[in-house]
Amino acid sequence: MMHPSIVSSSSAISLVGGAPVADAVFAVVSPYVAGFVGVDGGADHLLAGGIAPIAVIGDLDSVSTQARAAFADCLWHIPEQDTTDFEKALTRVTAPFVIALGFTGGRMDHALSVLNVMARMPDRRVFLVDADDVSYLAPQGKSMLDLPAGTRVSLMPLGDVRASAAGVAWPFTDWALHPVGRNSASNMAAEGGVQITAQGPLLVTLPLACLAAAITSGMRAG
Repeated sequence: MMHPSIVSSSSAISLVGGAPVADAVFAVVSPYVAGFVGVDGGADHLLAGGIAPIAVIGDLDSVSTQARAAFADCLWHIPEQDTTDFEKALTRVTAPFVIALGFTGGRMDHALSVLNVMARMPDRRVFLVDADDVSYLAPQGKSMLDLPAGTRVSLMPLGDVRASAAGVAWPFTDWALHPVGRNSASNMAAEGGVQITAQGPLLVTLPLACLAAAITSGMRAG
């Protein structure tokens, strides 16, 4: 369903959820985004970090009294319960891509629901970040990753996927991948760059230090 944009930006935006977020992650993400949007309880992370959000979006059931008061002029209450707060926010932000933090490391059902939304809405370019990793959907067709040799590269299907990978320690060609079938977790970059060919929702996970490479690769037209 299409929704009117609450936030519209020609640059990337960060969505901040309520799961734990290290200060160092904000420091890594900040150079890539024009601003931050609190997603329900994520507003309290922004308050604690002294960051003024562009908006706070969600059903707002997890926002503290202090954050409600501090951000009263940018609260957007979306009361329906058919979608998660992440989906509420994502579908109301227009930006080239979104960096999402505070959505892993807490409740498992919340993390899985984010992956569900990413798989269902591949045109919404999302880079899911925590203190360790960045995950994103591989563009459809061929894409390249410029990574140092030995870098961990995990390729996990979020649905039915046909995929190939070259320039990795364990290459493969035209594999049928599935969430309860074959995958390529914890592969490793070899010399000369990684080439991924994907048809279907293939989640690429790299160390957070590779965020720039992930964005460059993930934003290529599939």
